[in-house]
Amino acid sequence: QAGRTQQERQQVTVASALPSRLTIADARVALAALEPAIAKNGNGGAAFTVDASALAAFDTSAIAVLLELRRQAQALGRTLAVHGAPAAMVELAGLYGVAELLGFDATA
Repeated sequence: QAGRTQQERQQVTVASALPSRLTIADARVALAALEPAIAKNGNGGAAFTVDASALAAFDTSAIAVLLELRRQAQALGRTLAVHGAPAAMVELAGLYGVAELLGFDATA
């Protein structure tokens, strides 16, 4: 990675997926499972991408998990992008005023 330019490092993404269920009962375990992927490939540059397409059952805890992932990614100089989020999740994040913070893609 030392030979890469800053622009090339920023284009690298590190991906992880949300489980099919993410409620208050699942949040702690889900967050613990996702956290190691944020630190993958060192600090800075790489976007941390979360695939939410499998998410079928969720509550506001899913938004809290994504906000915590965003916080951790930013602490490492990364951004968070959420792909494939259900429309209801995007709407819920909008109601809380955090949709723009979570980097939902246009297909959500």
